[in-house]
Amino acid sequence: MTEHIPWRRYQLLKDFPSVYRFLGAVYRRDTLNSYLLPPFFEYAHTHPAFNNKQTHRFGLWEAGGKLVAIACYEMDVGACFLVTDRAHAELLPDMLTTAERELSVCADGRSSLSVWVTDREADKRALLAQRGYVLAQREAVRMFPYTKPFPERRLPDGFSVLSLDDENDPVKIHACLWKGFDHGDQPDDDWSCRLHMQSGPHFRKDLTTVIKAPNGDYACFAGMWLDEANGYAYLEPLATVPAYRRLGLASVALTEGMKKTRALGAAYCFGGEREFYSALGFEMICQRERWKKTRPSEGDR
Repeated sequence: MTEHIPWRRYQLLKDFPSVYRFLGAVYRRDTLNSYLLPPFFEYAHTHPAFNNKQTHRFGLWEAGGKLVAIACYEMDVGACFLVTDRAHAELLPDMLTTAERELSVCADGRSSLSVWVTDREADKRALLAQRGYVLAQREAVRMFPYTKPFPERRLPDGFSVLSLDDENDPVKIHACLWKGFDHGDQPDDDWSCRLHMQSGPHFRKDLTTVIKAPNGDYACFAGMWLDEANGYAYLEPLATVPAYRRLGLASVALTEGMKKTRALGAAYCFGGEREFYSALGFEMICQRERWKKTRPSEGDR
């Protein structure tokens, strides 16, 4: 008979370090654990869009005082991840039930939940299909193996490559990311959120690259994270101001970060799903899938 393992609620300040370590310990390159990577988890926690007021809805399962599973969202309720260690996959049905109760978004008499998996996770996909979820979205997961030569692009005259160790202007970072993610020409005044994004325990200014324009503005920003335990790099975020696009700046910034992480022992780098990455030599290794289910609500939350 399988031992019953109860769940408890996530306590953000207390539990973040142990969850980060758990995600690193259970990392598998074949399935990617639904792409809930430790740097992904940490980056979300410092992102201005992250809902830190609902993290008590995350579920943790522990056996013998050891974390063995987690159900959580990336940015907000409505979409979640279910990750276990290899010995406790039998918890997945209970985890999904808990996630439906705790992590669904409810409105207009309907309750909905999306669950992210990869196409390599047959057990999770079968469970979701059995429970009435339907495939709603697919996107490529791309990786650049460091056995390949790095792209070589020359910066236009007047532009320079800096790390945040060299210069770290949060107002310029905010303007670059605001415009680079197409929010408009005039950034809001919340530049301090960019300092908050540097507050993660594994954030590294020396691995974060900016391309400085001739007028002193930051034209491109590339954040780079390193999972030292598993030997890979993770790019997040990458953005170029529209006025400076198609100059090769993103390629230069990304390559700078990859070269630094290779020197620190990384063997490959995860990038985004856009074709830009394919053009640089990133290879699709699997697909992320979002499965969704909508049902009558028991009441708005």
